[in-house]
Amino acid sequence: MIYKDKFDLYAKLLIEWNSKFNLTAITEPDAIMKKHFKDSVQCADIIPNNASVADVGSGAGFPGVPLKIVRPDISITLFDSLNKRISFLKHLCGELQIDAECVHIRAEDAGHRPEYREKFDVAVSRAVAKMPVLAEYCLPLVKQGGQMLAMKSKSITEELTNTDRLIKTLGGVDVRVSYYIIEGTDIQHSLVQIKKKSPTPKKYPRKPNQLGK
Repeated sequence: MIYKDKFDLYAKLLIEWNSKFNLTAITEPDAIMKKHFKDSVQCADIIPNNASVADVGSGAGFPGVPLKIVRPDISITLFDSLNKRISFLKHLCGELQIDAECVHIRAEDAGHRPEYREKFDVAVSRAVAKMPVLAEYCLPLVKQGGQMLAMKSKSITEELTNTDRLIKTLGGVDVRVSYYIIEGTDIQHSLVQIKKKSPTPKKYPRKPNQLGK
């Protein structure tokens, strides 16, 4: 299937399953295309060739599945804490004929599992948590020399305030923020890039009541 066919089928399946599993508040096909699919692929061009990518808190597959559709060279692992969403993701990937690993696990647990810890070139996440918590979810999964990509709303400055020390502790450096407008809309979002320079200390990610503090 070509890109358009895959995205059309994705939207159809999302709408069908949404009635059972409440996967998205956006249910019109055109809005799904713009606000979910086009938004999700904004970081596609900065992911290295043949990269291993972790989608942390994938939900209904965003941004990992759209990224895999437009970047079939990457390997993608979709992490989510709810089994009903993993059931949808497995069905979705089968119908779209794309190869993806769908893992039912909490993000803070994935970072401690040897098969996932510091195994990915890129960890990407969209609309999951505030930056201090998100950094603690994502950076433990990233290899040294890799990067974390956080797709956020327009107002990111406050979230980044006073997070430099935690990011450095987690092994991150060189925080960069860029802004973009989703094609066909007037919606502006931000993309936060954090490079991974050094190993993450073993105690991270911490327990839920300590995350991001």
